[in-house]
Amino acid sequence: MTATTAAQMVESARARVATVTPEDAREEVARGGVVVLDVREPIEWEEHIEGAVQIPRGILEFQADPASPAHNPALAPDRRVIVVCRSGTRATLAAATLMELGFTDVVNLAGGMNAWKTAGLPTAEAHGAF
Repeated sequence: MTATTAAQMVESARARVATVTPEDAREEVARGGVVVLDVREPIEWEEHIEGAVQIPRGILEFQADPASPAHNPALAPDRRVIVVCRSGTRATLAAATLMELGFTDVVNLAGGMNAWKTAGLPTAEAHGAF
C-alpha cells in the first residue's frame, strides 16, 4: 500500500465536499433546519456561530455515528450539516468523514470562521473557562 500524505487527503476531500459561502450559510442558519457543526478544539471556541454544535475533530466519528454509544443526537445523517473550523481544512476532512458515515447533505463553510468574521457576520462568545 502506498502512503498518502495529509495534503493528498485534504485534496481528495475537497474534490468530494461542496462548500457554502459565509453569507449563504448565514441565510440557511436564519431559516433553520440546518446543523452548524464546529469541529474546532474547545480552546478555539471563544467566538463561534450562534447555535453551533461543538464537537472537536478528534472525536467526531464517535459522536456522529448513530450506532455509537457516544452519539450526539444533534447529528442525524438525514439533516443538512454545515461544517466549520478556523480556515476550512479540518472542516473539509470532517465533512468527508460524515459522508463516509452516511450523511447525505454535508457542506464545508468556505474559509471557515476566518471568512465568517471577515464577512462581518455575527458570532457568539463562549462563557466559562476552557
